[in-house]
This record gives sequence, structure tokens and C-alpha cells, in this order.
Amino acid sequence: MKSQPYCYGLNGTAGTIYRGAATDDKDMEMKLIKILLATFGCIYALSAQAGFYIANGGLYEGNGHPFKIRGINHAHTWYLNRLNHALDGIAATGANTVRIVLSNGQRWNKNGAVDVANVIRQAKARHLITVLEVHDTTGFGEEWQAASLDSAADYWIELKDQLVGQEDYVIINLGNEPMGNGVSASVWINDHIDAIQRLRKAGLTHTLMVDAPNWGQDWQQIMLGHAQSVFDADPLHNTIFSVHMYQVYGDYPAVNNYISTFLNQGLALVVGEFGASHQGEDVAEGAIMERAETLNIGYIGWSWSGNNQDVADLDIVNHWDNHSYSEWGKILINGVNGIKSTSTPATIFTCGTSCQ
Repeated sequence: MKSQPYCYGLNGTAGTIYRGAATDDKDMEMKLIKILLATFGCIYALSAQAGFYIANGGLYEGNGHPFKIRGINHAHTWYLNRLNHALDGIAATGANTVRIVLSNGQRWNKNGAVDVANVIRQAKARHLITVLEVHDTTGFGEEWQAASLDSAADYWIELKDQLVGQEDYVIINLGNEPMGNGVSASVWINDHIDAIQRLRKAGLTHTLMVDAPNWGQDWQQIMLGHAQSVFDADPLHNTIFSVHMYQVYGDYPAVNNYISTFLNQGLALVVGEFGASHQGEDVAEGAIMERAETLNIGYIGWSWSGNNQDVADLDIVNHWDNHSYSEWGKILINGVNGIKSTSTPATIFTCGTSCQ
């Protein structure tokens, strides 16, 4: 069951049932009005929270079914003409989720409202949940060209008309790897709190995904140590955290220690990116997939195709050929604890909002 909704009454306070005798009819009338306003506030909050939600450290569909992300990243903003082809291939793997690279226009050509609406529509047609992310924020604080989370929040609010109503199908990843190395914990905390509260104030009630700093790998353990503060600042308590596991996670202990410690806080976690190797260094992909399956968390492999030469081993298929899996692709899709053996579709596509 969903936890109690975040209801607003008068003056932004929680709705209250007023008790005690009224001094006169006018007083009674005013108290009744206050009760009705508080009740309508709660009803609105209930309807507004339709869709994915977080409860007890896990991700759930709006109908109450737990959802375990088994997904693949697709670099849409750089390969606009590959969308349908890539989604066909990703869906054929049995994946239940696709994470889509978008741009708010600061570093790359902006993905506008029509394009984003089409991405959501095409993913839904293939029974894929969509995680949308702004890639321009990558490495903020270290990479001079990177966009701020504030600018990413502007982008999501601008897309409100395309996003509202898609809460059962879309998770909003505020910004990809939004802090580089050497950025203080306070910047990561405060920038995410500001972005989350801006989106909530704008009426976006979707599950929000927050990426770790240190280019997603959190080797300074800033997210590990401060995620609770960010979660608590979300008035809907509907935030999931994402760590990107590359060479920092080169062996089983590193993988297990991070995931276990994070989950022990009662917070929701997903491995939002990972591969079998990265920049010539090994990644413990088997440990990542085993821990994700055993501990019932999501993972999203990077990425379908089109990576630069220095990270070409992260391509899941060779040269955009949906029928030619790379060595990494074979592990991710067909390996032990891979997508084919562990992924189940979102129930919104199989039995809708009334699943039992």
C-alpha cells in the first residue's frame, strides 16, 4: 500500500480535523469550510501522486506492485534518427526500462517538447518505462561547460505539459552525473534539494532520480552519507538515488559494501550506469548484477551503441546492429543475473492500474 500522501490544508499546513464546540453559527460555518478545504487538499494530493512511488526503501508502481528496473541506456540526443531502431532492439532484450539521454540545450542541441513526447510515446508502445535525464549537467563544478542543476530544473518545468499524466510511465532523472570531483558535499545536497523542491512546487509529482557526485561513482561517499537529507527535503518522499558503477567498483567487496551500506539506511537505490570495463580498467559487472538481483534493486547498463572510441567497449550492440551483441552485451543480456533471466515488465502494461 502507498504511504500516507503529503496533504496540504490551509496556509500550506497539513489538513486538520477541527474539534470543539463552535461559539456561534458563523464560527461553525468557518470551521466546516476549513475541514472541507483540508479534505480537498488531501484528495488532490492522492490524485497527484498517481504513478511510481517510493516506500520502505523500494520502488513501486502506482498500483502497489514493486518494480525492479532492468534497463539499458540510449544516447538519444546524439542519435536522434536511431530512436525507434534502438528501442526495438532494447525491448527485444526483455528490458523493462530505457534511460534516455536528453539535452537542455546548454552543451548539445536541445531536445524539445515534441521530441520528448515522442520518446515517451515510442517507449510506451514497446512496454518500456522511460527514465529521462539531462546530460548537460555531467561533471558540473569540474567540467566548465557543464550545466547546473538549476538549469536542468528549468528544463523539466518547461516540459511540464509533456510530463504530467505520465507518472506511471516516466521517472525524471534530474541531471546526469551532476557533480565532478572536488565538489563539496553541501553543493551536491543543496543543489538537489533546490531542484527537487522547484519541481514539486511546479506540480511535478513523478519519482525523481538523483545521481551521485564524482562523475556518478561517489568515491568520496557524499551521496552515501547525505542522501537522507535530500530524501527528507522532498515533500512527497518520492526520490530514488542512482550510483554509476565503473572502475571504482572493480571487485565484489567494493560493490557489496556500497550497495549494502546504502540500503541499510532504508533508501531506494539503482545502479543507473555500469559496464564490464571502463577506460581500460575492469569493472565487477558480475558482482553488480548479482548484488542487484539478490538485494532486489535496479540496474541500467550503459549503453546501446554509439560510444566514443575510448569507451567503445561499452557498446551493448555492435555498430547499431540489434542482432549483434558485443561481449559486454552478451553478459548484460544473456549472462547470469542478466536482463533476460531477471527482468519482468511493468504491470501498467500487463494489467493496468487494477492489478492484484
